[in-house]
Amino acid sequence: MADAGWEWSDAWVFVSVVIGGGSGRHLRAANTRRPEGVALADLLATAAHLNDTIPTRDDVEVAIHRLSGAGLVTVADGFFGLTQMGERLWRGRPRTGLATAVDTIQGVLNRSIRPGPPASTTWTLGEDDYAAAVREYTVRYLAP
Repeated sequence: MADAGWEWSDAWVFVSVVIGGGSGRHLRAANTRRPEGVALADLLATAAHLNDTIPTRDDVEVAIHRLSGAGLVTVADGFFGLTQMGERLWRGRPRTGLATAVDTIQGVLNRSIRPGPPASTTWTLGEDDYAAAVREYTVRYLAP
């Protein structure tokens, strides 16, 4: 991980939080947005949709620490959510297709936000929690 800029995996996790959490759906109907954010299994499913693979445990943990340190995401009760600043960043990005959303966000992050130090949080993504989320993702999204 380079200290000078944002990694592609940071942007990948950020976009997965945004899309997996349904950001923007609240503009269409009040009952369609999950205010608690996105669960890890859903974050993994969205990441797989974006990149045909799921991020590693380290990818998720490092990205969440960097993103939360920059004030863009939060972690509470096992759910990942956007802060107001994260929501503004997403809504203010150049509009591109889903296929290039991660690259676009990485560019926006590198141009406009300096990576924050890891948030002073005790949150870590345990191996068991990650493995359970991978199993849930596999059963819910890949099982026939």
